[in-house]
Amino acid sequence: MPVSLGELATQFGCELIGDPDSIVDNVASLPNAGQGSLSFLASAAFKQQLPSTKAAAVILQEEDSADCPTACLVTDDPYATYARMAAALNPPRSFKPGVHPAATVSETAVVDRSAHVAAKAYVDENVTLGANVYVGPGAYIGPDCVIGDGTRLHPNSTLVRAVCIGERCIVHSGAVIGGDGFGNAMTPDGWVKVPQLGGVQIGDDVEIGCNATVDCGALDDTVIEDGVRLDNLVMIGHNVRVGAHTAMAAMAAIAGSTVIGKRCMFAGMSGAVGHITICDDVVLSGKGMITKNITEPGVYASSFAAEKAREWNRQVGLIRRLDALNKRVKKLEKRKS
Repeated sequence: MPVSLGELATQFGCELIGDPDSIVDNVASLPNAGQGSLSFLASAAFKQQLPSTKAAAVILQEEDSADCPTACLVTDDPYATYARMAAALNPPRSFKPGVHPAATVSETAVVDRSAHVAAKAYVDENVTLGANVYVGPGAYIGPDCVIGDGTRLHPNSTLVRAVCIGERCIVHSGAVIGGDGFGNAMTPDGWVKVPQLGGVQIGDDVEIGCNATVDCGALDDTVIEDGVRLDNLVMIGHNVRVGAHTAMAAMAAIAGSTVIGKRCMFAGMSGAVGHITICDDVVLSGKGMITKNITEPGVYASSFAAEKAREWNRQVGLIRRLDALNKRVKKLEKRKS
């Protein structure tokens, strides 16, 4: 959607250096930008690409404006500003309201007249779809689910049952919300399945990635608060509570009944054991594992970075000898005493 730099500067509170009537209609990286492109500089690592860019305008901080050969939109947070401007230039696809003839919708479902239900979608009993909800092809919405205004369920996403999703959420393809948690009791005769009877409560402005899973609660509900971002392949166990604006990268996994605070960040392949509490503003590095309560905000890590195999083998050998070394030290201490 074409828009002038003057409009963008006014709408998003930027200082414009350049022609306010100049038009942009696409976004691109600094080296690949061309006529009509809007680009951004948010990291010093890419600063060398700025002087040669062919972008129509670049979103950047004031300290970088002198090196920019084209129009500038100056802001304190170029990346966040770029995200908002890119969304304005690329609004979500609109869909015609109505239920496709090849969709299945229960007679007890309540579907707002502005909602779109695509072909092969299935909407079960006692489901409520709010205004401007989009249900993609092949999506499944099980019984007793409520979908808030403006939420989009992408093709082949699944809400198993008793899932309540807020407004303006995005559930990507392959995600499964409300499936059974991993509840089993061991007996002399083997495992006995523990019924998973809770639901899932999801706030507003939440995004859940492809093939992510959010299990239903065992008794009470699993809760995902407002603004949470779950990447592809993230796993949330039963009765977990994820605080507002927390983000988890791909393959992060949270075991059951863990409570996570607000604005936490979990890097890829990180996780937490069950039945612990993590305070607000905790950052966990890649492959990190939290095994006990965390009460102090900060950055936490628990994994080793990759090294050459020879060096890694040497370090492992040292670790294996620590127990023997510790016993020798204790013997020496006893002799001295």
